[in-house]
Amino acid sequence: MIRPLLHSLTQVADAARQSLARHPRRITGGIGALLLGTGVTAFGIAPLAPDAADLPVRQVVESLDAPLVAIPDVLTATSNDFVLFRSDVTRRDDTAQSLLQRLGVVDSEAQGFLRADATARQLLQARGGRVVSVETNDRQELQRLTSRWVTGDDRQFTRLVIENGSGGFTSRLETGELTASARLASGVIRSSLFAATEAADIPDPVAVQVAEMFSGDIDFRRDLRQGDRFSVVYESLEADGETMRTGRVLSAEFVNNGRKHEAVWFEEPGQRGAYYGFNGESSRKFYLSSPLEFSRVSSGYGMRFHPISGTRKAHLGVDYAAPTGTPVRTVGDGVVEFAGVQRGYGNVIYIRHRSNQTTVYAHLSRIGVRNGQRVDQGDLIGAVGSTGASTGPHLHFEFRDNGVHKDPLAVARQSESIPINPAARARFDAVAQLQRVQLNAAASVQQASAE
Repeated sequence: MIRPLLHSLTQVADAARQSLARHPRRITGGIGALLLGTGVTAFGIAPLAPDAADLPVRQVVESLDAPLVAIPDVLTATSNDFVLFRSDVTRRDDTAQSLLQRLGVVDSEAQGFLRADATARQLLQARGGRVVSVETNDRQELQRLTSRWVTGDDRQFTRLVIENGSGGFTSRLETGELTASARLASGVIRSSLFAATEAADIPDPVAVQVAEMFSGDIDFRRDLRQGDRFSVVYESLEADGETMRTGRVLSAEFVNNGRKHEAVWFEEPGQRGAYYGFNGESSRKFYLSSPLEFSRVSSGYGMRFHPISGTRKAHLGVDYAAPTGTPVRTVGDGVVEFAGVQRGYGNVIYIRHRSNQTTVYAHLSRIGVRNGQRVDQGDLIGAVGSTGASTGPHLHFEFRDNGVHKDPLAVARQSESIPINPAARARFDAVAQLQRVQLNAAASVQQASAE
């Protein structure tokens, strides 16, 4: 019995070897699955499909009719197909070569044109700060140059255009109107007004206007408190989308020591504009609080120790410390009674106002008006200097009422307001309502950023 049993086992082993030789992968996978099943739960069951290695392989080749696609010949493309743009700002010491070099322009003809052409030379005749944009080809040759600038305080700008055409370089000057858009800003006083406006990224000319607007109610040297806050809406004047400068403050709110001060700009047709309260009460007075936009009182009205004579003497005016050349303006409408030189006063201007009232502006470095000339409140009439009996640059300012000296600061605070025309009240209310909405939006932005 043992021999037949061994023969049967031999046959089974031969069959297993033959099956393993024919299907090695399948049997090996089955054994592996069996072993895994004894120790862990099976992850899946392999399908008993034919082995891909045993499937027949057939190669199929077919021809396709593809349409011809036109491919541009980049080797024959002209350099004018590539236009490169770049911008920079002129500097005080710029030359044609240095400016074009920063702009990535490699063009000797363009350099020569900027030096030789009278119109093109105006680009570098200023003190710098003008934005210049250029277009060049892929050889860095200049194709077009554009720059814009503002001259004076008007609302127009000059555009310089230099182009490279078939006949060479040409230049032209164009004039355009500045476009005004409203900007909203706000801030909190930590130390000074100018520190707060700088932290809020508010331009200095706007800060000066805010100080001037509320100077009759707030002494910005002594009255400011930490935590005082302000909001302002002002104009941004643009040329072709480029910001050129700031314009007028349209409205502002200043909370000083818990007390709110507000002002909105309104201009009646045919009349000079002015600031008013939102209730329609005018904040414009017959006399400005100072003949300088923003300065420091170095010597007040009354008795003082005279710096030249060395004795106590009545000081019949107010001295404002300011650098030589600082613009001086008239504090009220009037007529120039005298503009010239007097002993002690040096270069001096007398302006006669209503009711036989006179203002005096002394020690000027320059006089910008003539005798008999009509001037309006805020007009520039000269510049701060140190002529006459003066120990340094400053403006000596006097106010005389029927020949009697008065404290100019007290007169400015007590002067009457100029009322709004009742016929323009409806138009004013519409302007005030719009400005109120914008001021509230500016204050909300500041509050949200603080939180």
